[in-house]
Amino acid sequence: MPAIESLTLHCSDPVAQQQFYCEVLGMQQLPDNTVGYGHEQAAIRFLFAKGEYHSNPSDLYWKIALSVPDIELACQQLSDKGLQIGVPEQFQDIGYLAHFYDPAGFTIELIEHWFKGNRPNTQVNKTLLGGGASLTLITLRTADRKATLECCIDLGMKLLSVQPVENYGFTLYFFAFTDETPPSKNLHSVDNREWLYQRPYTVLEVQHLHEAANILQPDHDKPGYAGTGISGCTNPIPVNPLNISIEKTG
Repeated sequence: MPAIESLTLHCSDPVAQQQFYCEVLGMQQLPDNTVGYGHEQAAIRFLFAKGEYHSNPSDLYWKIALSVPDIELACQQLSDKGLQIGVPEQFQDIGYLAHFYDPAGFTIELIEHWFKGNRPNTQVNKTLLGGGASLTLITLRTADRKATLECCIDLGMKLLSVQPVENYGFTLYFFAFTDETPPSKNLHSVDNREWLYQRPYTVLEVQHLHEAANILQPDHDKPGYAGTGISGCTNPIPVNPLNISIEKTG
């Protein structure tokens, strides 16, 4: 089955980025000079580009999300290592989350497997970030809902959840290469959300900005997003608003 294989980011110091993701976030050095948690999750590749990264709310790329079984533990662990991180908050009926930045300025979201107050009383491995982190989400933005959804479907991805956030002017769509079926057939159902954040594979989160006229595509000569790679996919992409590429495997 195809998989979301990689995320590529341009930055001024790829070595420092790799060290941060391994030493602070608990990732491992993987083949092809990438880092990640392994298994079914996307690896991250850092490539050199001169300059500083500056995010824009109209950029194609927004963030990654690391899901954890204990977000308070994760925040304390990161704070103990000198990072500034927000206090975890339950954001509407979307998720229990917090945000911080890596050394290059890329946004990282922590999101707990459960909504605030729903965490089961079970022991976690406190030597791991948040009890065991996964790279669960890569979040990209779109102004063209129709073209973007068609792109994901053409690739063979399955829509797992739809999360409207009307008062912030966007809707979230979650796609993955999987045979799994969400708990509720109603993809708008809140029942699917905690389940979604517990998946062992990387999910593509698409933020549709309702009022955006266009989305800024990446400039590959500058620090920032360079693309998302899909492995094992033979489907053509007639329209590719998400800058997705097909990667060779084997």
